[in-house]
Amino acid sequence: MKMLVAQTRAEIVMTLRRGETLLLTIGIPVLLLVFFTTTHVTSAPAGPRINFLTPGILALCVMSTSLVALSIATGFERSYGVLRRLHVTPLGRPRLIGAKTLGVLFVEIIQTVVIVAVAYALGWSPACGAGAIPQGILAGILATAGFCGIGLFLAGRLKAEVNLAAANGLYLVLLLVSGFVIPTTSFPAAVRDVLVATPSGAFADALHRLFSNRTSMGWANLISLSVWALLAPVLAARTFRYD
Repeated sequence: MKMLVAQTRAEIVMTLRRGETLLLTIGIPVLLLVFFTTTHVTSAPAGPRINFLTPGILALCVMSTSLVALSIATGFERSYGVLRRLHVTPLGRPRLIGAKTLGVLFVEIIQTVVIVAVAYALGWSPACGAGAIPQGILAGILATAGFCGIGLFLAGRLKAEVNLAAANGLYLVLLLVSGFVIPTTSFPAAVRDVLVATPSGAFADALHRLFSNRTSMGWANLISLSVWALLAPVLAARTFRYD
């Protein structure tokens, strides 16, 4: 337990010291929230724009931390030989993965606090029932597991520079098509069905549902997130290479 705590602390400190990571995980989401709230460059459902944008930006924060930032950082740690040295220490693989996961969750808590504070300052008035918060937390945990699996899969198979480009490219594509800032109703019905099958699309739609006074995140979203949370980490564990 002491080794897990020590490694978790190290993961958090390293994350908070990386300026590019803070820009990706906090700076860009805050800027997107402010920009799309105060401008009308994209369409939005009826009502205040901030009510639509906040759930999407919260989903984007989870993806930026558990997929993109984790993948890039782990890819360079693997390239520099850090993971290979940690792998042969008493820390072991389970504690290493656990420490990285706990570090991701800690950063996500910080992101949530910051985004919610900014959103309320911009006039956010969420319409949600009593079950929205626990369902949102469940959706966030499932999405985090799925994103971490995808991020670690990329980091464990690709060279650091290729992984950097792939992770950033994936981030930009999913930012535009997953319903974070652009309503999925802007896309054809066939495309919307495909988006729900992705962890980003399912998570964004789940949060939009929960914070628009609906009673459930939707069975399709729950199933999609659960499948990704189970399969992606298994795929990453089976294919990950330490050198």
